[in-house]
Amino acid sequence: MAEPHDAPETDVTRRTWLAAERTWLAWWRTGIAAAALAVGVGRLLPGLAGGALWPLRLLGLGYALLAIGVLLIGSHRQRHSAKALRRGGFDPVSTATVSTLTAVAILLAVGTMATIIVAF
Repeated sequence: MAEPHDAPETDVTRRTWLAAERTWLAWWRTGIAAAALAVGVGRLLPGLAGGALWPLRLLGLGYALLAIGVLLIGSHRQRHSAKALRRGGFDPVSTATVSTLTAVAILLAVGTMATIIVAF
């Protein structure tokens, strides 16, 4: 009877597919977290703040757009990664995508922090 470690290519393939699936789920978690921030900042926080509502609503819209972007990119990445895995290759995420998402997230975080400091 063959032990599981006697077939390393099968094990590696399975682990690689499961790792790709975990990555796809991480994109989903990130998108859902950004959507939750959109609700919190754009809808709940204005009820607590005493100042103008438009900055928080605008930031909430920004988080919602970030959520949509992350979910779309995650879906795109999943499809392309699966195709690459079937070919035995790898499809890295582009530096431009990572840089853009990072820049947008930083801008939203700084904007939220500044708005909260001014509003409270």
